[in-house]
Amino acid sequence: MKGYEKYQQWERQIRQVSLPHWSELPKFDLYMDQVLAFLNGTLGALGLETVTAPMVNNYVKHKIIIAPVKKKYQTMHLVDLIMISLLKPMFSMETIRSGMDQVTAGDFPKQAYDNFIDALNDSLAHLGEDQKEPQSSNLNQKLMQVAVDAVVDSIQAKQLLSLIERPLRKIDKAKK
Repeated sequence: MKGYEKYQQWERQIRQVSLPHWSELPKFDLYMDQVLAFLNGTLGALGLETVTAPMVNNYVKHKIIIAPVKKKYQTMHLVDLIMISLLKPMFSMETIRSGMDQVTAGDFPKQAYDNFIDALNDSLAHLGEDQKEPQSSNLNQKLMQVAVDAVVDSIQAKQLLSLIERPLRKIDKAKK
């Protein structure tokens, strides 16, 4: 299969990805290994960096997320970790935390998260199609749309680079 055909196949697979809304997240507290299994299972199809226990502990240590209660993580922890995992390739932790705080200051965290996931799922479902960018009615909505675009562009660029790099590596080896 040629590179562009592989990319088109990847696009079709990505269009099937649907990240969970708040109501679809576990409604019970999770231990670290359960959190990691959930996050990596949920985000794995996007090709994002695997979330590890040291990463999560570092986020807690640096107050990027709140500490778990008796080593158990709740829905809000999962939401924060999903958002961090999606935005981390493009933004600093300080920028991510500031953006999440800003958006949730004007909206309830559940609604803000669901709005972001709706926009992201819609962008993934229409990846590769010419679509008109939705008009934002306020700065928070515009911020969310820009973040969604950055996430989609990042995973798309990563996939394209991986497909382009493979043939180059074969050429380099043939020269030796």
